[in-house]
Amino acid sequence: MREGEPRDALERSRLYRSVFRVGWPRSRQDRLAAMLSSLVLHLHPTRVRAHVLRFSTTLGLGLVSFYLFLVLTVTGLALMLYYVPHPDAAYRSLKDIEYAVTFGMFLRNAHRWAAHGMVAVVFLHLCRVFFTGAYKPPREFNWVVGVALLLLTLGLSFTGYLLPWDQLAFWAITVGTSIVAYAPVVGEPLRYLLLGGYEIGAAALLRFYVLHCLILPLAMAFLVALHFWRVRKDGGLSHPEGRPIRRVPTWPHLLFRELALLVLVLVLVHLAALLFDAPLEEIADAMRTPNPAKAPWYFLGLQELVHYGAFFGGVLVPTGMVLALLLLPYLDRRPHGVGVWFARERRVANAVFGAFAAIWLRGMVNNARLTVHLRMLSGSNPHHVIECGFKVLARALRAAIAPNDRVRGIPSTKGSL
Repeated sequence: MREGEPRDALERSRLYRSVFRVGWPRSRQDRLAAMLSSLVLHLHPTRVRAHVLRFSTTLGLGLVSFYLFLVLTVTGLALMLYYVPHPDAAYRSLKDIEYAVTFGMFLRNAHRWAAHGMVAVVFLHLCRVFFTGAYKPPREFNWVVGVALLLLTLGLSFTGYLLPWDQLAFWAITVGTSIVAYAPVVGEPLRYLLLGGYEIGAAALLRFYVLHCLILPLAMAFLVALHFWRVRKDGGLSHPEGRPIRRVPTWPHLLFRELALLVLVLVLVHLAALLFDAPLEEIADAMRTPNPAKAPWYFLGLQELVHYGAFFGGVLVPTGMVLALLLLPYLDRRPHGVGVWFARERRVANAVFGAFAAIWLRGMVNNARLTVHLRMLSGSNPHHVIECGFKVLARALRAAIAPNDRVRGIPSTKGSL
């Protein structure tokens, strides 16, 4: 039998043809037919613009975010088989996962670091879209969907923070929900809805578990599908005006790059899970407050601002930032500067971001504790490094604004390093 004949016979079989409408493609026409007939591949156009293949166009941040979401889904489903969402058993089940379940420590580490990585990468992806002007017509609504995905990512990470039921989780959620309570009118009812009462207990753990494992992932999956669909319907990724458009087949040019990026993400997650263990402190104790109690690392900036102005830091700043992001594509109607990093036509927008960067830098220079913070970063575990970095940024902004009035009720991160 000649080489390739068994495969040809398999592709001609009735069983194979009932599953795969098109065999393994051997020509460009076959690849186009395979793209159109595949459940997954049909999300791609059959041909893409050549500039999309350059790494500098998107940095691959959107795909990395999606791949991390898939990693979190798989590892989360595995962890659900052993986790018990009750205060009397949650911490013990985490200990069992780490020391009694085969590869349990690896699964928990991969889930933890992939979650932190997804928060950072989704935020960087949003920044990339902004700095390349890719939120402008006809992509305004997809920008709004992207902002919603960022908020859902923060919500998923926040709700998962409580599940270990250790001191770090318990007091991080205590501080985070206290920040929520500062919202006028709806603050206290929203906090009560999240916790299922006035304090963190069995009802709060169960609600956070359902939100983290069911409600928010379903919402995320729907918005991710909508996001991909709108990218396709809005003409693909943004393209610089006036530049010639050259199209190439999606298979193999784009698909092989996507597979290579997937392998890279999996390798990095594996390395992180093997080298760094996810933190697990002592079991949660409502009678023993750590000094200081800290919000999750991505809310440390808000915690610092709330400490110096409850309404300003807990309500006005985050609400204003979200509204500004949602309204941005409808307020910036100029069609120029699309698809180009830091385009000259967008000097005003870039200048605003530059001004914020200057404020951060000035605050860092004037912050007498910056050197201490930087020294503490060396030799720390990744979780502590991230927390230290956000505290440096928060104190830098506070030093630049230089407020003098403190507000009681939200603990500061001062002296936590």
